[in-house]
Parts: sequence; structure tokens; C-alpha cells
Amino acid sequence: MKCVNHNTGSIDGKGLMLGRSAYTNDLADPNALTVKVLRSPHPHAKIRNIDIRKALLLEGVECVLTYKDFKRIPVTRAGQGYPEPSPHDKFVLDSVVRYVGDDVAIVAAETEAIASRALELIHVDYEILEPILDFEKAYENESIIHPEPEIHEMFPIGFEPQKNVAASYHMEIGSVDEILKHCDVTVSTSHYTQAQAHVMMEPHTANARLDFQDRLVIYSSTQTPFHARRIVSQALEIPMSRIRVIKPRIGGGFGGKQCLHGEFFVAAVTLKTKKPCKLVYTRKEVFESSYSRHPMRIDVTLGSTKDGKLKALDVKVLSDTGAYGEHALTVFMVAGAKTLPLYNKVEAVRFGGRVVYTNHTPGGAFRGYGAIQGNFAVESAVDQLCEKLGMDPIKFRQNNMIAEGETSPVFAKMGEGTEGTAMNMDSCKLDYCVNRGMELIGWKDKYPRKTISKTKVRSVGMCLAMQGSGIPYIDMGSAIIKLNDTGFYNLMVGATDIGQGSDTILAQIAAESLKTTIDKIIVYSSDSDLTPFDTGAYASSTTYVSGNAVKKAADQMLEMIVEEGAKALKVRPEDIHFDGDVLTVKETDTSMTLESLSNRLFYNEDQKQLVATHSYVGTKSPPPFMAGFAEVEVDLETGAFKVLDYVAVVDCGTTINPSLAKVQVEGGILQGLGMAMFEEVIYNKNGSLITNNLMNYRIPTRKEVTNIRVEFADSYEASGPYGAKSVGEIGIDTPPAVIANAIYNAIGVRINSLPITSEKVWAAIHSKEI
Repeated sequence: MKCVNHNTGSIDGKGLMLGRSAYTNDLADPNALTVKVLRSPHPHAKIRNIDIRKALLLEGVECVLTYKDFKRIPVTRAGQGYPEPSPHDKFVLDSVVRYVGDDVAIVAAETEAIASRALELIHVDYEILEPILDFEKAYENESIIHPEPEIHEMFPIGFEPQKNVAASYHMEIGSVDEILKHCDVTVSTSHYTQAQAHVMMEPHTANARLDFQDRLVIYSSTQTPFHARRIVSQALEIPMSRIRVIKPRIGGGFGGKQCLHGEFFVAAVTLKTKKPCKLVYTRKEVFESSYSRHPMRIDVTLGSTKDGKLKALDVKVLSDTGAYGEHALTVFMVAGAKTLPLYNKVEAVRFGGRVVYTNHTPGGAFRGYGAIQGNFAVESAVDQLCEKLGMDPIKFRQNNMIAEGETSPVFAKMGEGTEGTAMNMDSCKLDYCVNRGMELIGWKDKYPRKTISKTKVRSVGMCLAMQGSGIPYIDMGSAIIKLNDTGFYNLMVGATDIGQGSDTILAQIAAESLKTTIDKIIVYSSDSDLTPFDTGAYASSTTYVSGNAVKKAADQMLEMIVEEGAKALKVRPEDIHFDGDVLTVKETDTSMTLESLSNRLFYNEDQKQLVATHSYVGTKSPPPFMAGFAEVEVDLETGAFKVLDYVAVVDCGTTINPSLAKVQVEGGILQGLGMAMFEEVIYNKNGSLITNNLMNYRIPTRKEVTNIRVEFADSYEASGPYGAKSVGEIGIDTPPAVIANAIYNAIGVRINSLPITSEKVWAAIHSKEI
């Protein structure tokens, strides 16, 4: 292949490095009003009265908007398929605030300083309500977070707001309780994960203006421009035909920009004032007032025979969605759907639980999206079962894990889209990933532990992971390819590049099909007016879903070129050979260049514009697989530990761009290590987030994680574009379980709550000694 499976630099990389204007705030109108948001100091309160008179009198203030200025239309901010699997429980502004940092009022002024001063002049009289700050006490609590009658679910998701339940689900295959009675060995554990922050470098940003056709134009740092257009239309009752959403370059998203935040506010201000405006979140607002990963308690019960055959797998989840229910059901479901099929030989599987409201910052989409939480619990429990069995955890996994050509009944029961025939693993190189990872980490020489000195010990840990490639039967991607004079192409996609390099990947796929070079493919993406529909960058969908749409459109364009070339050369299409540059009549010297053909079509004969378009909706979600391994060193005196080596062996099908795939996995691993070891989310007793800035919210750097090694299995997924599956999320899934397992192997005590810190390790060592 000429373009696919080759290292190609990002098509936008040089321009961004040179600092050329590309991001949302760069593209704001020079005369834009500055928008600021007044935020709640209370976790749960009702606004008795809000006095904006002094703020309105301040010179330079254009408008102040409160809940009184908006019709009560409940929406969900989650950028998901429609109808959304998230409850409609959010108003643009409301008379009740539900977490510290919730939206109270909007100010628009000529400068940021004036807008900030205006916020200080707004007086709010609050009636303090009882908050729920412990998600394990939320269910059927006397304090009801969402009693409002207008909120609703779009279809049954187990929504019970009177019980503080945003969503719930239960399924069972076989009889878990009956099978467990006959198991030789069982393990029951509880694991806790925290509310990890996204920490993307570019904060949430949006600006708006009215164009010369009096249409609302929103520039937004969003992963889901088409969903954003629909939700703004619903919330403000504006016809979608009057809204255009443009996604410029994005400085990181990780799922945090799969939700609407400032888009409502800038739209409302521009519609009110008829002037352009802009809103840039402060870092404090990003932490407190956007959203985080859903914290969870996950209870796992496993049962097996004494020779290590896993017979029963039971997972119960309690998830904290915070103040609003964005992605509540889907994140919760993925905690089971992307972990349970790994062990497909069990006789009985059960999964269920509920997602509850609390008065914390809302949970939402985050890379790994439930899978990382579920993986931490299940893969930690597997190691605990192996301990009781006296069996090497790798041998146990090899005996019980899914393999190529196999399936799992969980796919049919919990498929993201439809319940039907179980998906078959047409590509699964998990066995290779495990064996190669063992070799790279030196498992046989280092397991279970090695004593380095009287105070230091080293050990290794590992786990398996799977993810998905888009949401079958629901999410769709589209592509348009246009042939230009002189023979270059425009590729127009709604797919959203959020820094992962998807514009480059899709250009490589198009170039491969069109037998040309990537410089001949000019990509334009993510404009709701000018590019075709795409659900956006989430669910590891872009390479697989949008890539399939691009390949189909490119294949169609190739046929059109051959057909027009045959017409020009007066032969049949099957008589034409096209190498990407020249159309040649087979077994003759007669030929025509693509440049000549395109100029002929534009200016001379048979004049027409060649445009190919195609869409793709997956009927399966082929999982990428990964085996993750780490070597850690623990100081027995202090509990301090460090990761000496992290090895990832990944099956993601064909790597369209190996270098971009590698940095995706490396970045995911680093983020996963952050969740596993560093990123502690701390609230005070009043519900205020303490870790709300980059000074006291610690994320890992290369100083802490010095050696990450990533390799790819030789794999090919026939349903993917040129054999590709997804790779964007799989890297993040393994670190929590890998580190927990390695720490246990080192000190003999298990830590079941994240993050795993030196303080927890020290306490675990001393509790063991006692």
C-alpha cells in the first residue's frame, strides 16, 4: 500500500506549530463581547431572588440573563445519537442550582474586566437545600435533586428522579447464583474509582455571531458539531436551518468536549444583543463547571473450578452522575459491555446496577468511557481469584479469554444499538498480545517479585482490555470527495479532529483508494453547513466509521474517473487502467492524464463536476484488544513507588498511520496512569472542589513515567477500512488494574480504590505488619 500503514506527518501539524490562527478563540470577532457566567457557591440551593440592576447600570455591560429570560425547556447537553440515551434534565438556566459551580446568570460586556465586575454586582438570595455529597447515600434519599416535573427520558433507561436515579439496567445470562453454589473457589470484591478531570490544554471555548443572512453562527471547541446544532436548536427554540456550527482546530478533548457548555450562552447573548460574543472558560471553570469521569463503586463476584475454569462472572455497578445525567446510562453500560466479553467461556454472567444523582460536578464522557472503571474492577478481581487458586494470572487468562473466531453472548445482550446476533471475533490477536507482552516485560524472570534490597522490592502486573469501534446501528459518518481541475481532490467530512490526527488518517484512506498521494487530498472538516453529517469524535468511531465512509466515497470517485476517462478515450471502462495519475487503454499506448481529464470536464467537453458521496453505519463494533504490563519498584519504608517500565501490545487491526497510532496509545497509557496513581479529586465538607487547578491537581509527566513501550500485533479486520479497527481509547483502559496487580504482587496487600498513592501503599504495608 502506498499511503495506508505508513508514517505520515499530520497535515495540520506544521501550521499549528508555527502558531497560525486556527483555534476557536483565534476566530472570534475582534469586536466580540466577552461573556462571563455567575456560578453557584452552594451545592444545592433554590434562588429566592436575583437582583441584576446594579450590573445592568455598569457602563459597558450589554446584557445580563437569568433563568427568567429562558423558557423552561429541558434538554440534555450530551452530544449523543438521537433520541439521546441521557435524560433531559438540564435547563439553560434554572432557579435551582445543583452543585458548586452550577450556572446562575450570564453577563455580556465590552471587556473581560467589565464582565467580571458585573458578576460581583449581581446579588442572589439563596434558600439552601440539603445536598447529597456521598453517592452511596443518594438512592431514595430524602433530598431529591431533580423534582421538577418537566424533565423526562427519551425512551426507557431506568430513569427514576424521585429516587435520585438517572438510569439503571440489569441483565443475566444463565443463573449466576446457581452456578456460584457449585464453584470450588469464589471471590467477591468492591472497587472504587474517582472523578478524573480531562485536563485538556485548550479550555472550553465558544463564540457566536449573526451572518449576513441573519443566521446564528457558532464557533465551538466541540467534538460533536452536528449534535451541538441540534441541542442549541432544542434549548432556544431556533430552527436548525438558522444555525451553523463550525469546529475549528481543538487543543484536546478526551470526551470533555462531547457535551455542550458555553454554546447555549454565546448563542443566547448574540440573539439578545445582535452582537458577536465569545466565552472562554477559566481553568477553574473547566475543573468545577464542565464535567468529569463518573466515579463508581463496582462489586465483582467470580467463581471457578479448582483447576481454573471461570464459571460465573457477576458485576454490580453504582455510578455517580453528579448533578445532571449526561452519558449516565451509556458510561454505566460500557463498564460491563467492554469487560465481560473478555471472558467468554463462563456459564453465567450478570451485570446491573444504577446511576445516581449527587450534588457534585456532573459526570460525562471521558476517554475509556466506563471501560476503564469496569476493567479496573474485573481485572483486579481476576488476579485475586488467581491468588486463591494458586495459579499464574497469565495462565488463567489464557485459558479463559476470548479468541479469534469466537463470540460472547454478552455482545447480543448488551450490544450498543440492537439486541440480536452475537458479534463474532473476526480479528482477535489477544493471544499474541499476551505472549509478546510477557516477553517484553520479562514476566518469567520477574513474577511474582524480586527483592532489590532490604527496603525495596520490584514486581510486575498485567491485565487484558478491549474497547469498541463505534456504536453499531446508531452512529453514522459521511464523506464527500470532489475532483478539482488539474486533478487534486477535496475531501469533506463531518468527522471531528480533536488533535488525534483524524484529518490525516482519513486523507490517507482517501489517497490509498484514489491511488494518489496525500498532498493531493485537501481536507475540510466539521462545519454543519458545508460538510456532510457525522456523529463526531467519540466511541472510538472515526477511523472505523468515518474511515469506511471515506473509503466508499473514494472507491466511488475512482469508478467515476475511470468511466469518464473511458468516455473521453472512446473505450469501455473495463479497458482502462488507472494508476492515480494516468488513464491508459490496456495493451495500447493511448492514454490521458488525470489533469487533462479534469480540465476537459471543467472547461471543454462532457462538462461536469465529479462528486462522490457515501455514508456508513456499522453493523458491528469490532473490538481492539490490548495486553498491558508494568514493572514497579516499591520502597517498603515510605510506600513510594514508581513505574520502571510499561509495555502495551495492541491489536487494532491495520495501523493506518503507525506513528499516530503509537502516540495515541502512549497518551492513553499516560492518562490511565494518571487515574491509577496521581489524580486525586478532593471536595471539602461543603461540596466545593478543592483540586480545581493545575497547582493542586496532579497529572503525570515523563518525569514520573519514563519508559512506555508500545507494539502492534499483525492483525486485519475485514470490515474496517483497509483492515483497521479503532485505537483512540484502548490505551487508557489497562493502567489502573495493571498497577493494582503489580503493587499487590510486590507487597501482598491489595488496594481497591483509586488513585493508588504512596500513602495508601504505606498504610497497606503497615496494616499487613499489624
